[in-house]
Amino acid sequence: MTKIVSVHSFRGGTGKSNTSANIAAQLALSGKRVAVVDTDVQSPGIHVLFGFDEEMQGKMLNDYLYGGCPIVECAHDVTSKVGDTTGTLYLVPASIKAADIAKVLRQGYDVELLNEGFRALVKGLNLDVLVIDTHPGLNEETLLSITISDTLLLILRPDKQDFQGTAVTVDIARRLEVPELLLLVNKVPSQADLAAVSEDVSRAYGAEVAGVLQLTEDMVTNASGGLFSITSPDHPWSRTLATVAARVGA
Repeated sequence: MTKIVSVHSFRGGTGKSNTSANIAAQLALSGKRVAVVDTDVQSPGIHVLFGFDEEMQGKMLNDYLYGGCPIVECAHDVTSKVGDTTGTLYLVPASIKAADIAKVLRQGYDVELLNEGFRALVKGLNLDVLVIDTHPGLNEETLLSITISDTLLLILRPDKQDFQGTAVTVDIARRLEVPELLLLVNKVPSQADLAAVSEDVSRAYGAEVAGVLQLTEDMVTNASGGLFSITSPDHPWSRTLATVAARVGA
């Protein structure tokens, strides 16, 4: 049975897309058939981590949402970015073209098409795991993704605004009866006691903390230049991320 994982944050700038991409890559590295979908059509970005730029070719999620093609045709095989693996990784990117983003902002789209598209991807690609990189904040698209998820991974930073917004999202997820709720604390200062941070966050929200990722200069230097957990697998950040991916994909 396919597992659907939504990766979400209440605010932007938490490293959500970077985390989504690396979790998907780690799951594929473990031998699973995985697809990651960029549903942040208003401000897409996950494609950069897979080496695509604004001139990327092929079908995008936008083409599916406006009736241009089946969603399976929007799935780009990016397994080569993972390296030697028996698994498979697909990326369904959103368009970065200004005209396409303006169309989304001006016209919107039928959110129910996302739900239908997720089911079509799962069946058409015979997936083990579907990773949904959500739009930050709470809106109709986000609530849909949360509702259909088997696991919701909420990312937050050690920041008061993040803490308050995450509390709201946790409450909504519980009202929607999400089967599994996990927390990931990202961009934690290097001098912090990671075990204490994990314990404090778990206690505050009454939820499991899947991992605590430190803010590291190596990640900043990487500047979304690729899948850090693949190119630097022995780095502490990568080892923690791999543990989180294993927990999410279990």
